[in-house]
Amino acid sequence: MPASPSGHGTSRTRSWWGWGYADSHPDDAECIAMGALLPGTLARPLPIPRVADLAIARPGVTPPASLAHLVSTDPEVRAAHAMGKAYRDIIRALRGRPGRIPDLVARPTDDREVADLLDWAGGQGVAVIPFGGGSSVVGGVEYRGDSHRAVLSLDLTSMDRVLEIDTVSRSARIQAGALGPVLEEQVRPHGLTLRHFPQSFEFSTLGGWLATRAGGHYATGRTHIDDFVQSLRVITPAGASTSLRLPASGAGPSPDRLFLGSEGALGVITEAWMRLQERPRHKASVSVAFADFAGALEAVRVIAQSDLSPANCRLLDPGEALLSGAAQDGSSVLVLGFESATGRVDDRLASALELARAHGGRGGAPTANGGAAPAEGDAAADAAVSAWRSAFLRMPYLRDGLARMGAVVDTFETAATWDRIPALIDAVRTEVGSAALKATGHPATVNCRLTHVYPDGAAPYFTVAVAGRPGEEVAIWDDIKAVASDVLHRHRATITHHHAVGRDHRPGYDLQRPEPFALALRAAKDALDPQHILNPGVLID
Repeated sequence: MPASPSGHGTSRTRSWWGWGYADSHPDDAECIAMGALLPGTLARPLPIPRVADLAIARPGVTPPASLAHLVSTDPEVRAAHAMGKAYRDIIRALRGRPGRIPDLVARPTDDREVADLLDWAGGQGVAVIPFGGGSSVVGGVEYRGDSHRAVLSLDLTSMDRVLEIDTVSRSARIQAGALGPVLEEQVRPHGLTLRHFPQSFEFSTLGGWLATRAGGHYATGRTHIDDFVQSLRVITPAGASTSLRLPASGAGPSPDRLFLGSEGALGVITEAWMRLQERPRHKASVSVAFADFAGALEAVRVIAQSDLSPANCRLLDPGEALLSGAAQDGSSVLVLGFESATGRVDDRLASALELARAHGGRGGAPTANGGAAPAEGDAAADAAVSAWRSAFLRMPYLRDGLARMGAVVDTFETAATWDRIPALIDAVRTEVGSAALKATGHPATVNCRLTHVYPDGAAPYFTVAVAGRPGEEVAIWDDIKAVASDVLHRHRATITHHHAVGRDHRPGYDLQRPEPFALALRAAKDALDPQHILNPGVLID
């Protein structure tokens, strides 16, 4: 059945240089207060950067008349498409050095226009950078180099409709440019949801999730967008690829797997059939405190290896718990949540709490209505869950505020099997902390949380914050990133669990992948993108 979007516009202005909405960024006073927590930061925050202060060259190429109506050369539009939202991007914008700004920004409205733009770009030697919400934190949507005549940012957000909904099979055909809220708004009237909620949900698109194999908020079960895909449609310079819509297939290597995670290097994902779910009606969540982080890790492993499948099973170490307001006493905090569209969840919550308490956990107790209430003597349990949720959504804005104070702030994530997790976390804390101290002369804060858990392993997510040296923040960030990547490789952990490879993780990705696979990937690039115009430098040369 056809589906039509209702009004989903917003009058709020997106920040061209930082995360999210411009009116949500910390003001100068809040920046100064945050900077006071990191000795060695600036006395006053760096000023908010202005596009008018950038040296933006005239476009190096002119589109043909047949495509001109799709293309913008406006300096503010071009600047907003120059980078993603990594710390490296934020500090470059604050220092007035955003890198290569695209010559043109195109907003196609259908597959034909995408194909026409690729045909023109290939003939003109113009690099094409597919662009969704621009929330990449790994250098995935910028051009680095000088081997192309010009750069075109291909913004898919005008292709944002849910084209069909199959309520019998619980799936929908969705254009790739749909931002998270726009997508959910269109399937909600049918009582359905995609149930994929990354931290960037407001500011990222379905196509971006697919191209980067994004991870969502939920800790178990279908954690990655891959798990929701029935079929993909991809426009490549060599032609259109549309896979057969199926619940499952054993017919050879999956064509979808070629393009999932390809980060725009092999083609432009324009639409997908996605599996939907009924919207949950029963929810409950509590926090569980642990005096011992090692005991908390064991509790999470046991819960992950049970059949309870919590929607949220996020473990915060003492530093992360303090930063989010979930605990002030040095405890580690486990945020547990359950949800269901069909039945009560209090029994599963009670079982998970029992496992947590067997490993030293102190926390909430289930209520009779399927919700959760704090146990007697632990009235802060619900407040801790609420504090963590608020901090989770606010954190990228605070990172930008710290960047204005000259702090170096990085986050990176990984995944490893349970037998390697304790040593991996210890090594990251020790070696990354030492690298930050050596690079800056200041002690660093290195916090850890588990964002996703599996029966065979977990995904640790690290936050590093340290006062930088004015004007040298990017070099310091690069040094810390290199040390972190080396630690992950030595401990046989992945270079990324859900942030994608982009350009920043490329050295680690080259080490991780088998060489025969790299050979096949290069051959696929040559076949599908013979002029090598699509997102040059991502995944392969």
